[in-house]
Amino acid sequence: VSDLRPSALPGSFDVSRSMFDLRSPPHRFMKRYDSFSSVPSSTSSRKDSQGSNRSLDTITLSGDERDFGRLNVKLCYVSSVEQIWITVLHCKDLSWPSSCGENPRIYVKGILTLPKPVYFKSSAKEGCSDIEFMETFVFAIKLQSLQAVRLVFKIQTQAPRKKTIGGCSLALRDLTSEESSHWLDISPPSK
Repeated sequence: VSDLRPSALPGSFDVSRSMFDLRSPPHRFMKRYDSFSSVPSSTSSRKDSQGSNRSLDTITLSGDERDFGRLNVKLCYVSSVEQIWITVLHCKDLSWPSSCGENPRIYVKGILTLPKPVYFKSSAKEGCSDIEFMETFVFAIKLQSLQAVRLVFKIQTQAPRKKTIGGCSLALRDLTSEESSHWLDISPPSK
């Protein structure tokens, strides 16, 4: 199967000059590419080991593979004071199981995977497909510790009851003093 997506996404980094400049919408030029094949079905059938034709179009996504949305965060490491700045901007195209209700209260819980993990969480917002958080968290962390640390996010409901609806993570080894913006795909919680 050929990958029809372009190798580089235009505008994939939208770096702000100021750490506190949260007014301009991040990733105005971000383009989203779904992993959906546009290859006609006549070209996507092949013979299996018994020699019969099976169409690849019969593959369907299970509930666990549907799109849960994306989380946008900005990160910066200030080496002079050994601090990491984490700004949780917003969740886009967010979806949740019907068991969580119509409009659950949703927040983002963050974890720095240090030997003694560091936890933080955003304020809870009313659930909708596009939630703005715009909250910054600052932690003291030594530069050499960043090499092995991951930043894990869990998207959770506060009410009607606490439940993790998805999560995402990224490594911090490439973090620099230049603020970087990241779009992270939210995956369903592991069972």
